[in-house]
Amino acid sequence: MAIQETTPARRSLRADLPVYGKLAGIALLWWAAYSVLLPVSQWLTYSVLGLKRGSQLGESVAFFLYDVPKILLLLAGMIFLISIVRTFFSPERTRALLGGKRQGLGNVLAATLGIVTPFSCSAVPLFIGFVESGIPLGVTFSFLIAAPLINEVAVIMLYGLFGWRVAALYIGTGLVIAIVAGVVIGRFHMERYVEEFVWQLQMGASGPQERATWPERISRASDSVKEIVGKVWPYVIIGIAVGAVIHGFVPESALANIMGKQAWWSVPAAVLLGIPLYSNAAGVIPIVGALIEKGASVGTALAFMMAVVGLSLPEMIILRRVLKPQLIAVFIGVVALAIIITGYLFNLIL
Repeated sequence: MAIQETTPARRSLRADLPVYGKLAGIALLWWAAYSVLLPVSQWLTYSVLGLKRGSQLGESVAFFLYDVPKILLLLAGMIFLISIVRTFFSPERTRALLGGKRQGLGNVLAATLGIVTPFSCSAVPLFIGFVESGIPLGVTFSFLIAAPLINEVAVIMLYGLFGWRVAALYIGTGLVIAIVAGVVIGRFHMERYVEEFVWQLQMGASGPQERATWPERISRASDSVKEIVGKVWPYVIIGIAVGAVIHGFVPESALANIMGKQAWWSVPAAVLLGIPLYSNAAGVIPIVGALIEKGASVGTALAFMMAVVGLSLPEMIILRRVLKPQLIAVFIGVVALAIIITGYLFNLIL
């Protein structure tokens, strides 16, 4: 009687089944937890704590108890999925995809890759690698603008607070800003304002990239969730706490007068205020959500958020290592102008 041998592929699938089973169980628990957030937060606020419905303190506490777990659950779930996508990309592959691309098409591709690649915190080595690979300066800037500006935390939190419409508009306008700003910077031919040592560095050739298995991708995505959520959860709590105070105690008329559509100067003022501040999306977006609920215009509030996230002072200080002040000034000016125009556009259509 012939003995049927098990192929390596079948053995591998059987060995991986516990990983997939565990993942399915976690997904079901995530969905169950997300489904009961609202009634549990209401029960804790008004039954357990005994706060009065409609009171300022009650509204603030209910806002906080609902939004903190909601945002953290959304972050964990979406970061996991986005991290799976990111396992198909590497810095070497990104440079290979952008290498040889001309202005225009290269800017579009670079901005799109900036959304799905995790390199916003490594601006200097990535910039050097792109320049060494012969990628045009304007194309490089499209990538460097999109990477921090359209990050997964911002998209997830905007979706959680405002829904898909605002999140999709944010992604679309962020892409346009990155593409247009990169094209404009490229047209200025400002290569002379890149520090000389950048042109002299040579990046080491990388060997062939091994293809990850699905259990490895799942493991890497799980590590990303632990790392990112582990870093941003204090900002989420602080941001939502500030937002809860605004939600419960700040009069609507005050914010409507300062940041409403009728105040034409509010958009550029919000951008100028946001540039020197330092925060991340986890900290600033809950505050933006509370401001909008209290009467601030969507465009003004989102322009402030985009300036804080996309033009942060620490990022400018880091980029100073490879860029001369003239190019940094052009970079800030072009992106700030694009964000101001975007703010007015949001106010017009929302």
